[in-house]
Amino acid sequence: MMQDRKALQAGTSHNLGQNFGKAFDVTFQTKEKTLDHVWGTSWGASTRLIGAVIMAHSDDKGLVLPPRLAPIEVVIVPIFKNDTKETVLAFARKLRDSLAAFRVTLDEDDQNTPGWKFSEYELQGIPLRVEIGPRDIEKGQFVAVRRDTGEKAFVPVAEAAERLRALLNTIQESLYQRALKFRQDNTFRVADYGALKTKLDDPGGFIEAGWCGDPACEAKVKEETKATIRLLPMEKLETAGAPCIVCGKTAQVIAVFGRAY
Repeated sequence: MMQDRKALQAGTSHNLGQNFGKAFDVTFQTKEKTLDHVWGTSWGASTRLIGAVIMAHSDDKGLVLPPRLAPIEVVIVPIFKNDTKETVLAFARKLRDSLAAFRVTLDEDDQNTPGWKFSEYELQGIPLRVEIGPRDIEKGQFVAVRRDTGEKAFVPVAEAAERLRALLNTIQESLYQRALKFRQDNTFRVADYGALKTKLDDPGGFIEAGWCGDPACEAKVKEETKATIRLLPMEKLETAGAPCIVCGKTAQVIAVFGRAY
């Protein structure tokens, strides 16, 4: 579920059978030494998955990327004036080199202010921002800022790798749990057609409702509400004699309806 409570089909797989094999006369030799038309599959792991990441996690400041997917996990932003530039940069370079196990970058640019850089890297969705200034160097520490929450932590340089890895793992889990909770909070079980329509309009989201299995009933929902069955849960939901949301017959399954892109 995306943040606007719509569904996005992404990462799906399809068994296309032999339809395309027969249409284009593509064959293979079987173990019995006979020819048969190939079986086809379709895998939806495409750029749509990138859109899903953007729409599921990002905020008004820009991208929010899960650490395991982020091209850059950590950006180091040194904070200096002319008289402290070389000292701070030398410290920052040493820290960067000690973080070779991470996807890390050091911004040595002296044309833009630290504040401008903070906004720029928030826009890019880099999970962790490390800030280093002269006072931090004196204390043997730096400031780590989480992109997802904006929380700051003072991290001793001696514990840099261990603490940053822990923070990245926390961010990864936090983003997952937040998205999961959003889906759960915006999934509603209804027992009648009127309630389905109402929930789809306000607040929107996923609607669990009985379905008799007749495509005509799903077609009616789609025609009148623009919602379709998004999935039939692998772990079937208890029907407990629930009626079909459309025709009132005994439901064969509890389907999940929703509007999609």
